[in-house]
Amino acid sequence: MRDRFGEVGRMGGGSKNGAAGKGATTIRLPADCRMTELPALREQCLATSSSTLDATAVERVDTAALQLLVAFHRDALTRGGKITWTGVSTPLREAAERLGLIQALALPAAMPA
Repeated sequence: MRDRFGEVGRMGGGSKNGAAGKGATTIRLPADCRMTELPALREQCLATSSSTLDATAVERVDTAALQLLVAFHRDALTRGGKITWTGVSTPLREAAERLGLIQALALPAAMPA
C-alpha cells in the first residue's frame, strides 16, 4: 500500500507530542537539507498534519527536499491541517524561487535586509 507521499510502506516514529497525525509540532529542517537527510525529514512529516517548519538553519537544499516539502504541505491541507513557517533561510528561499515553489510552499514574505 502506498502512503500519502507515494512511497511503499511507512517508517516508524512519531511527533514530539505522541500519536501520528495529532496536534502540531515544530520540524527543524537540517542545515544540509538534501537527499541524504530525506528519510528523517520524511518520517517527521508523516507524523503530523499540522506543523511549524523552522528552516532558519538550512544552508544547502536540493530539489528532492523541496519536492518532499511541497507534498507534505499539500497533504496537510488536504487533511485539514496547517503548515506555518517560523523562519526561512536565504538558500531555501532562493532555491524555492528558482523552481517556482514559493506559493506551493506558502513561504512567508522575505524580510528586507
